[in-house]
Amino acid sequence: MTDLATPVVEPTPPTPFAPADEAVLRLALVGNPNTGKTTLFNALTGLRQRVGNFAGVTVERVEGFFRTASGRRVACLDLPGSYSLSASSPDEQIALEVLLGRARDGWRPDVIVVVADAAHLERNLFLASQVIELGVPVVLALNQMDAAEDQGISIDVPELIDALGVPVVPLVAKRGQGIDALGRACEIAVTLPPPSRQFSLPTAATELLAPVVARLESAGLSTSAAQLEALRLLSVQHLEPHVADVDGLEELRKTAAVTLGQIGLAPQRLESDARYGWIGEVMARAVVTKEQEGRSFSDRIDAIALHRVIGPAVFIALMAIVFQSVFTWAAPMQDAIEGLIAALGSQVGTLLPEGDLRSLVVDGIFAGVGGVLVFLPQISILFLVIGILEDSGYMARAAFLMDRVMRRVGLHGRSFIPMLSGYACAVPGIMATRVIENRQDRLATMMVVPLMSCSARLPVYTLLIGTFIPASTLPFGFGLQGLTLLGMYLLGTLTALAVAAVFKRTLLKGPVRPMILELPAYRWPSVRTLGVTVWQRAMLFVRRAGTVIMALSIVLWAMATYPRTEVDASLPDVTQAEQQLEASTLGRVGKIIEPVVRPLGYDWKIGVSIAASFAAREVFVSTMGTIYGVGSDEDNVQALGDRLRAERDPITGEPVYTTLVAMGLMVFYVFALMCMSTTAITVREAGGGRIGWGWAAIQFGYMLVLAYGAAWIVYAGGRALGWG
Repeated sequence: MTDLATPVVEPTPPTPFAPADEAVLRLALVGNPNTGKTTLFNALTGLRQRVGNFAGVTVERVEGFFRTASGRRVACLDLPGSYSLSASSPDEQIALEVLLGRARDGWRPDVIVVVADAAHLERNLFLASQVIELGVPVVLALNQMDAAEDQGISIDVPELIDALGVPVVPLVAKRGQGIDALGRACEIAVTLPPPSRQFSLPTAATELLAPVVARLESAGLSTSAAQLEALRLLSVQHLEPHVADVDGLEELRKTAAVTLGQIGLAPQRLESDARYGWIGEVMARAVVTKEQEGRSFSDRIDAIALHRVIGPAVFIALMAIVFQSVFTWAAPMQDAIEGLIAALGSQVGTLLPEGDLRSLVVDGIFAGVGGVLVFLPQISILFLVIGILEDSGYMARAAFLMDRVMRRVGLHGRSFIPMLSGYACAVPGIMATRVIENRQDRLATMMVVPLMSCSARLPVYTLLIGTFIPASTLPFGFGLQGLTLLGMYLLGTLTALAVAAVFKRTLLKGPVRPMILELPAYRWPSVRTLGVTVWQRAMLFVRRAGTVIMALSIVLWAMATYPRTEVDASLPDVTQAEQQLEASTLGRVGKIIEPVVRPLGYDWKIGVSIAASFAAREVFVSTMGTIYGVGSDEDNVQALGDRLRAERDPITGEPVYTTLVAMGLMVFYVFALMCMSTTAITVREAGGGRIGWGWAAIQFGYMLVLAYGAAWIVYAGGRALGWG
C-alpha cells in the first residue's frame, strides 16, 4: 500500500473554484455503483462540497475541492455511477457529456479518476477501458484493497499500469489510505501523453468503422474519442443527444453494422467481445486469486438475510429497531435542544420591550422555528442508521427481497431503489427514477415515491406520537411509540405498492421486466462518510428552518396578530388570547377552512397548519407552535405537546386533540402530498410543460383524495367504536 496521508484541511471558501491567478485542476470521478466512489469523494473533499443540479436538468451535481500534498488546488466533480458509457439512462447521459467535455456549463475535466473495486476488478475494467479511450488523462483508483486482500486477491500494480497505460493507485478510501498518492498521480497524469486504446479490433472491423470515425472527427471529437464512439454506436438502438445532429452518421453506422453481420462479426457483440477478451488478458497478467476455503463472510450472512422467510422478518425487525431508536436515542438530545431554545428565547425576550416586536421574536420566530429544530436529533439519527444500512451493503439486499413483491404489482425491481430514497426525501427519490429505462415504469414509480414517509414527515409523527401515544414497553423490548412510527412507514410503503399496481394496470400498462442487481460485499461503513452525509442532511434541515420556516413563521405570526380586536379584559388571559386569535386574519382564514376538515375531527387551527405545510410538511409543527405561542404571557418556548393535550372545546369542555384525532392526522400526512418541492420536481421529471403538469396534478389529486378518505375512515370508524 502506498501513501496513507489524508487531504490538507483548509477553511471553506464561498465557492470550490480557485482565484483567477491560481491554476485549478478539474477532476471528474466516475465508476461503477458500489465501488466506494462517494466514499472517496468525501475523503478528498470532506465538508468542502456543494450540491446542485447539472445545467438544464435535474440530475444531482455534487462538487467539492481539495488541495494535493504539493498545494495544487483541485475542483472535483462526482459523476453519477455508470457501468459503461452506453448512456442508457439520463444520469449516464449526463456523465458521458461531462467526460466528453460537452457539459452545458462548459465544465471540462483535466483528469478523470476511474474508481474501481479491487475485489471485482474484471467487471470494473470495462468502464475503465472506455474512459481510457476518451483521450483525456486518466488515473485508475483501486479502491477497497483491504477487501480484495481479505478475499485472497493480489494485484500486481506495476503490471496493471503497463497493461492499461495509465497511473494506478491502490486505495482504502474509507480509511483515507492512498489519498495523497492519488492527488500526486492526478498531477502526473496531466503531464503524460493522452492514453489510448490498448487492444485491437479485427482488421475488417477497423476498416468498416473508418468512415464513422472520420465523420465523428469532423464533428469535433478527438481521434481516440471518435474511435470509442464508433465502436459504441454498433450496440445502441438510437443515436444519443451528443451525436444525434451529426449529418449522415446514422446511415454510416447502419451500413457498417449490416456489413459486419454479413462477414460474420456480430455488431452488437463486437465491443463487448473485444473488451472482455482484452480484460481477460489483463487479469491473467496482473491479478492472482487464491482459492478460499468454505463460504465467504458475505455468503454466510446472505444465507440468513436473503432467506425467503427469515430475510423479510429480519428486514422488518431492523426497521423496527431503526424507528425505535428515533425515540430512545434522540430523547436526551431533544431535551437539550429544547432547553437551549427556551433559554435563548427567554434571554432575548428580556432584552426587548413589551409589545409586538417581543411577541414576534419570542412567540413567532422562537416558537415556530424552535418547534421544528427540536426534531433535529430524530432526523439525524434516522439518516445515520439508514446510512449504516446502505454503506454496509444491506440496503441492496432489501431491494432484492422486495423484487418479488415489486414484480407482483407490475413494477421493475429497480423501482424499489428510488422508493428507498423516498424515505429520506421524495425529491431525490423522484430524481433517482432516472435509472429506470422504461418510461411507463419510471412514471409509475414517480407517482408513488411521495407515499414513502420522508424525513419532513418525521417532525409531525414524533410530535403527535410523543404527545398522544403512551411510552409503553411491549414484549421483546419494543416500545409502543416506536412501533407506531414503524406502522406509519409501513402504511405508506404498502399503499405505494397497491397504488403502483393500479397505475400499471390502467394508465401505465406495460410488461414486467426482470431486475439485474449487484449485491456488494458486506463491509464496515466509513465513519467519515457517514459523518459527512448526516452533517449535510442536518444542515439542509437547519437551513430550511432558518429560511422557509422562519419566513412562514413571521407571516403566520402577523396573520395571527392582526388586525387587533377589543377583548373582554375581565376574562382570563388565555381566553383573551383565544378571542384575539379567532378575530385575526389567520383565524378568519381558518374558519373558512374549518368546514372542510371538521369531518376529520380537526379544528380550524389544524386546517390552517395543513394548508401552510404545502410549503414543506414540517411547517405543520412550526405553524402550530406559532399559533399556540401567540398571546402567551410566558417568556420561553412552551412544549407544544403540553398545549395540545390541554386544549379544550370552549362549549363542551372536551379535549380538542385526542389520540384518535392524532392517529387520523398522522394517516393524513402519510398520504397527502403537502410539498411544493415534490410537485415541482414531478413536473420536470415527467416531461415538463402540459404533460408534466398533468402528471403532477394526477399525483396531487389522488394523494389528497386518499389522505382525506383514510383520515375520515380512521376518525369516523374510531368514533363509531367509541374510541373518541
